[in-house]
Amino acid sequence: MNLLIVRHGIAEDKREFAKTGKSDDLRPLTAEGRTKMTHSADGLREIVPEISLLATSPFVRARESAEILAHAYGIEIKSTPDVLTPDGSFDEFVEWAGDRAEQDVLTIVGHEPHLSTLATWLISGGSDSRIELKKGGACLLTFDGAPTAGTGTLDWLLHPSHLRAIAARR
Repeated sequence: MNLLIVRHGIAEDKREFAKTGKSDDLRPLTAEGRTKMTHSADGLREIVPEISLLATSPFVRARESAEILAHAYGIEIKSTPDVLTPDGSFDEFVEWAGDRAEQDVLTIVGHEPHLSTLATWLISGGSDSRIELKKGGACLLTFDGAPTAGTGTLDWLLHPSHLRAIAARR
């Protein structure tokens, strides 16, 4: 199984959005975030031609980023599980992902530091993050079977500027 992990694009400033009185889970992408995420998605499509299943955190900024990915791939978002929210449980993620282990490329969109810590945990079993996912960046982990702690291999980790550069080469 391949697990493509994508961090959401640039969202509105957290402190400024808080002044609206709305919950942070409603904070959307900025116009720049949508544009950059579109180019990142085009770059991802060059190196990962197909996605089997696309899932996203239910938070607006992640969902908007996933919608951009879905459009780039010509697919639909199939799931918005709470395990992809910033405080999602890793054990519950393993259970959720295990039910989808037959997927060739399971793609998730979420938040930092949750995603980098999840990736580190899946690679090493440790909880101190050793990678950094920038907004609109991605990494690919591979597993022999369903993902569990310490069983993943990091195939690559790409900065969003790298993904955009890949897209620009087409």
